Amino acid sequence: MITAGVDILENDISERYPGVIDILLQDRTTQRNIFWATDNYKELGREYSYLSEITSQAITGVNGHIIMPRIKKARLVQKVRARNMAEVYTPSWLCNVQNNLIDNAWFERDNIFNKEIISFDGTRSWIINRGKVIFPKNKSWKSYIADKRLEVACGEAPYIVSRYDSTTGEFISLDNRIGILDRKLRIINENVNTTSKWLDAAQTAYKSTYAYEWQGDSLLLAREAMLITFIENYFFKFGKQPVLRSIKNIANIISWNIWQMDGMKGVIPNSCGIITKAQFTLFGETRSTTSCEGCIKDDISKHNGIYVLIKDWSNKDIVSITKDRIIKYIETLKLYRK
Repeated sequence: MITAGVDILENDISERYPGVIDILLQDRTTQRNIFWATDNYKELGREYSYLSEITSQAITGVNGHIIMPRIKKARLVQKVRARNMAEVYTPSWLCNVQNNLIDNAWFERDNIFNKEIISFDGTRSWIINRGKVIFPKNKSWKSYIADKRLEVACGEAPYIVSRYDSTTGEFISLDNRIGILDRKLRIINENVNTTSKWLDAAQTAYKSTYAYEWQGDSLLLAREAMLITFIENYFFKFGKQPVLRSIKNIANIISWNIWQMDGMKGVIPNSCGIITKAQFTLFGETRSTTSCEGCIKDDISKHNGIYVLIKDWSNKDIVSITKDRIIKYIETLKLYRK
């Protein structure tokens, strides 16, 4: 298994789990790879420019050191990203507080997974509740892991998986984690004892957990952290690694559920623009240009960019055979508003 640590190395994933990096790099909307969407790497060459797709060759082998968590990036790079993209990461204690608020409402009681604490010096943390989680009479562990959760502008996804504190770089042990998926996987570990049922439950947990991010490097880090969290929990539960097929299945779910998007527009970043149309008449060719109406009017439904597609894993057709439905992300906003 990949050695536990803050920085997940793409070379390790590539060598131990062949083909998985390529899955994690897929953009399901464009049917291409996610792209850098940042100028931080442009000095490295054309394949690292803002609009270039991230390829496995660009981040493995001799290039295996290029992708790294924000905490390990140079201070100047951190400041530039904070200024240009409002990239400010949330400390784990605050992620825990906010995740606790969601669970307090779901369970209708407080301190289900942990108790928040404030030390004498003002530092904040938590103490994990070690006892098995008890569910309300009208709810079950299965309904909890299937409950849909979304982290917006996720960065490295600290609200979903808390392998490390994104502001300090401190590694967090498996039994002390507080992310959305960390909690779901804890529930699965407490209630399932066979590998087949565990894998089924884990897929349900991953299919019900969503996030999006603008910058390609952060998006990949989020996807990698979610994948390694799956492997770590399986090893914790059964003392062995999952087979490659199971790892690829989870990677496939992650590549759908954690996507690249401009959250204000619901489209692939920088995909809106001026469209030029040519018309041919008896008197020759004329050209007309049209700007993006959605950008001009700030109307999320009228952009001419590439609207992001996501998968509804729960949809079933009339003959009750599971048939995953592909929908635009903005359609989910309409349902929410109703």
